[in-house]
Amino acid sequence: MQQISMSVILKRIRAIASLLADKTVPFRKKALVVFGLVYLFLPVDLIPPILFPFGFIDDLILWIYILWTLKDELDVYWMGEKPEDLSKKYSRKNIVEGVQYEVKNDAEEAEETSENVETAEEEKE
Repeated sequence: MQQISMSVILKRIRAIASLLADKTVPFRKKALVVFGLVYLFLPVDLIPPILFPFGFIDDLILWIYILWTLKDELDVYWMGEKPEDLSKKYSRKNIVEGVQYEVKNDAEEAEETSENVETAEEEKE
């Protein structure tokens, strides 16, 4: 079993903000974190906080579950392995400059392809 140190747990907790800010993360994962935050600060608990050491056990168990469920995604954020989503950055921008190209319709392309095939067959003979 993987040994988890306190520094890894703290890095995962810090990575929650990046996870919530990322638009590619599914809504259900963000909702799980928001639910955990609401439950943490909500005055209604399964075990009341008046019973000091036992009052925080339900909050602790919930956050252990959330961190365990999202551990792979959170590790990506604090280790810096998250690939950048370039679809938003380069959307509707002309990033190719100085290149000449020609746009052909499907009929012209099919005709040119058949001519290339015929030429290749003639060269084989």
